[in-house]
Amino acid sequence: MEKSASSIPPLLGKRYQLQKPLATGGMAVVYKALDLWLERPVAIKILRQDYSSDIAFRQRFHHEAKAAANLSHPNIVTVYDFGLDQEQLYIVMEFVPGKDLKSLIKEHGLYNANDALALLVQACAGIGYAHRSGLIHCDVKPQNFLVSPDERLKVTDFGIARALATIPVDEQNEIVWGSPQYFSPEQAAGGAPSPASDVYSLGVISYEMLTGRLPFKSSDPLELARMHREVIPNPLHLYNPQIPPALEQIIMKVLSKEPTARFRTADQLGRVLQSINTRSEAYPITPAPQSSQPQIIAQPRPPASAVEKIPSAQIPMPPPAPLTLPPRVQSASEEDHSLDIDWLTTLLGLICTLAVGGLIPFWLYIWFILKSLNP
Repeated sequence: MEKSASSIPPLLGKRYQLQKPLATGGMAVVYKALDLWLERPVAIKILRQDYSSDIAFRQRFHHEAKAAANLSHPNIVTVYDFGLDQEQLYIVMEFVPGKDLKSLIKEHGLYNANDALALLVQACAGIGYAHRSGLIHCDVKPQNFLVSPDERLKVTDFGIARALATIPVDEQNEIVWGSPQYFSPEQAAGGAPSPASDVYSLGVISYEMLTGRLPFKSSDPLELARMHREVIPNPLHLYNPQIPPALEQIIMKVLSKEPTARFRTADQLGRVLQSINTRSEAYPITPAPQSSQPQIIAQPRPPASAVEKIPSAQIPMPPPAPLTLPPRVQSASEEDHSLDIDWLTTLLGLICTLAVGGLIPFWLYIWFILKSLNP
């Protein structure tokens, strides 16, 4: 039986004092809390009771929480802790003051190009960092973008989406978890997501910010999935004549049906957007430090939203495609060094060659002297 919010203990792990709910969704409730040990505010996501009571899901969620905790980037919400208290599974995250991007879009209306790009470049930086680390978000949507009052954007819910890999396969074949408004065509078709899937979702968010509407809209989730797979969205300038043509061209490319026609990673998209954004210098893309043991995680389809208030869509789907890991993007620090020359060794070899070669005339001189003395 599902526990009500009132039955959740006010003190989790003998450390986190719950203060007030921030968001409620079909999968979890998010609270603002106080870390009594470190005396700092945190955000705590408490999962539904049926997830918390599933031992296999606990193990998977713990694994994904550790993977997400390894992501350290100014545009990613930091994961601090993970725990289970009185059968309540929870994850502790950095508290970000401000609002999610979906709420800001509703309040702000249509964004101008520079204001939108200033936020999108940051989103690409955070998601691109995860792509370089071998992680795919799988549930990119404006509800998972938190914007602080100083316009710092942070991406949240890394790892949580992939934790639903423990759901029985027969159930996965029948249900698509997440937000169909932002699905990529391959996800809508039941395929495995890739970094290009996150890029497509970024394109949907860009379209929404710049036009004030989604590229596809339908009350029927099945029809919405079909539109993502088959329908070409209307050009953005039909709704916003002020949009720069170069920016419109980039977004239409990102919304391509085929993953290979888009940018491969969010980093690539971010660099292109940054090149046409006059405000992007305030939040440049931060390169990812290279780890000697990168954490590569197979990616399932995304889960139900943790903060979105609409119910999860149940869409009949074909059997899922086998999961494949995306090719790792080579960073600048990993460039090919096969042509590097060891100049010290080369110099020593040259000196030895000259030394040995110089002895040949000397021995010939000695040989002629000895021959002249003994005719």
